[in-house]
Order: sequence, then C-alpha cells, then structure tokens
Amino acid sequence: MKGRATVIHEVDDILRGLLVRGAFAGSDVEVAFDAPTRDWAARRNAPTIDAYLYDIREDTKRRQRGKVSVRDEQGITLRQHQPPRWFRLSYLVTAWTKRPQDEHRMLSAVLHTLLPKEILPPEDLTGTLAGLGLSVPLTVAGLHTEARSLADIWSALGGELKPSLDVVITAPFLGYPEYKVGPPVTEGLGVQVRGADGRPDDSPARHHSAQSVEEAKQAFTKKHGTTGTPQERRT
Repeated sequence: MKGRATVIHEVDDILRGLLVRGAFAGSDVEVAFDAPTRDWAARRNAPTIDAYLYDIREDTKRRQRGKVSVRDEQGITLRQHQPPRWFRLSYLVTAWTKRPQDEHRMLSAVLHTLLPKEILPPEDLTGTLAGLGLSVPLTVAGLHTEARSLADIWSALGGELKPSLDVVITAPFLGYPEYKVGPPVTEGLGVQVRGADGRPDDSPARHHSAQSVEEAKQAFTKKHGTTGTPQERRT
C-alpha cells in the first residue's frame, strides 16, 4: 500500500511505539487495537492496553488552499500537490487486568508516557508521515468533542463502562492530485533585437551573465530562506 492509504496504520504503529518504549518498556503488558467487546475481554489472559480507534473525522479548521511545491536537495521544484488534509484519529484507551487497581496504575503509566508528547516532531514519525516533514499534534484525556459520547461507544460495543483515556492524534493525509511542473529556468532573461519585418538581422540574444543570475538567487535565498518564486513562498 502506498501514499495516503498507509497513514492510519502508521499512526497505530506510532502510538504502539510510544507505549512500548515508554512506561511499559521491558514489561509483559501487551498493546492491542481491538474493539473491547465482552467476548474480546473474556479472552484476555495477559495485562493489556487496548487502543480502539472509534472515530475518524477531518479537522476542517486546518484545511488550506493553494498548492505545495515538492523540491529536491537543490531547491528545484519537482512537482506540486494540494496541501495535506488533517484528520483527527480518536482512540479509546483502556487497561485490562484482573484487578481494577492494576488497571488504574496502567492508565497512569499511559498518562505519564503521552502527556509530554503534545507535539510529535517529524523525526519521531515513520513512513509517509515522516516524508511530509510536518509535526503531528497529540492530545490525551482532553475535553471529549466528538459526536458520540463515550457511554454511547460502550453501549455499541456491548461492554460495561470502565475508566478510559481519550487519545486524539491529528494526522496529515497527503493532498491529491499531484501536478506536473515545467523544467527549471537555467538562464536569465534574454533580449534579441529584430528588424521591422521580424528577422533577427544577425543580432545575437543577450542574457544576464551567470554571475548576475547567481547573485540574484543568493539574494532571494537570503531574504526568503529558500529558493523559488515569491508566489511559491506564499502558497
């Protein structure tokens, strides 16, 4: 699977990695992403943290217009695409053991692990998300804002209401379609004098010198922090 189809399970992997490498490192606690139904709970025979993805919806406040340029190491535009669309992935995180006190300790460990991770930098991401070079917000135990209440979710699952944490990761999905761009301009503006009848009259084209073109590029980079046109910087 490629491109935008990979993002949801990449977020699953990121959340699993945060928990496994955090407070549960070296323990026998399992991390699952199953629906916590009665039948599932009855089959649990090991301490488990379950992160059930119960809601996916776009964060429309983050929607942007225009185009984004994809550049190579030299700053040359290779292609363009629409800005990424951001989606809120909401997880119902629960702890499952034999005793409620142990479950409370496990939920405390989840809080201890995730609270410092309000923003996931690109270096902590993998796959498609890492390639976008964007930071990903994470909230834990915040105000529940989704359309369905947690009580409704437990009722739909057929289980009994129990302590849980609402973990929301807002992830970017790569915008489509992609747009091709023309080849980069390698010479400065050229001027050629023609006769009244349109013939060049052996007048060669005169271009800006390579030195003046390079100086202009350096001045633009110094001012804007990258190469490219002002229009590309605005988008």
